[in-house]
Amino acid sequence: MFDGIGFMELLLIGILGLVVLGPERLPTAVRSISSWIRAMKKMANSVKDELEQELKIEQLHSDLKNAESQGLKNLSPELQDSIDQLKEAAQSVNRPYQVEDVPAAKDTPAKETPTAETSSTTSANSDKPNG
Repeated sequence: MFDGIGFMELLLIGILGLVVLGPERLPTAVRSISSWIRAMKKMANSVKDELEQELKIEQLHSDLKNAESQGLKNLSPELQDSIDQLKEAAQSVNRPYQVEDVPAAKDTPAKETPTAETSSTTSANSDKPNG
């Protein structure tokens, strides 16, 4: 990070910071500057990762177009690897949406819930006097 800056330059910056800011505010300033540097590095890394991902997607897309133009026959190993990666990605996307059979749900009988007819007949029967 400090490629062109030696120990003497860092010492001079530290002394100037101490004189300008004073001993009370210098640690706070160093902390805030270091947090800014960390945030910039984090942002730069996230942008770099996104660009790499976009480039990989673009490469896979162009490989797929090349494979389609060849009719998916006699593909080079690079194209075949790209096709395999795309198939694997498609399967991983579809996997959460597949319906799994739950054996416990099929084996247990459904509880009988009263319907409108049974509740109306029981209320009609309760209105009649016994005997």
